[in-house]
Amino acid sequence: MLLESSPSSMPLSLPPPLPSVPDSITNSSPPPVSYITSQEMKCILHWFASWSGPQCERFLQDLVAKAVPGKLQPLLEGLEQLSVSRANRPPCIFGCQPRLWDQWFRGWAEQERNEFVRQLEVSEPDFVAKFYQAVAATAGKD
Repeated sequence: MLLESSPSSMPLSLPPPLPSVPDSITNSSPPPVSYITSQEMKCILHWFASWSGPQCERFLQDLVAKAVPGKLQPLLEGLEQLSVSRANRPPCIFGCQPRLWDQWFRGWAEQERNEFVRQLEVSEPDFVAKFYQAVAATAGKD
């Protein structure tokens, strides 16, 4: 049996519109990061995974100094880490990595810097917890 519908039998109805997405959801994702910056971040995260405990500590001090640049205490602690290397000895790989990290970090926008800390927190939550504690410890110190 073949059913035929006549034009007057049932009006064509459209499905109800989809509900709108709340702004809190659409704005919750991190802002896009440029391809070059994302590659720099991946590189630093890769380096971090191979650093020794003292190298991670040095990186922590540098990250804190960058997070609270107006504070004197992180700057003084960073100066203590400086040493003069002998000219006849080539720099180690770790000696070059912080220089690149510093150069790249200075070129990142604030949201890119925050995104880096977020990515670091995903892979190294204990380290980032120490970072937040160190930043909080600078409060009130000048």
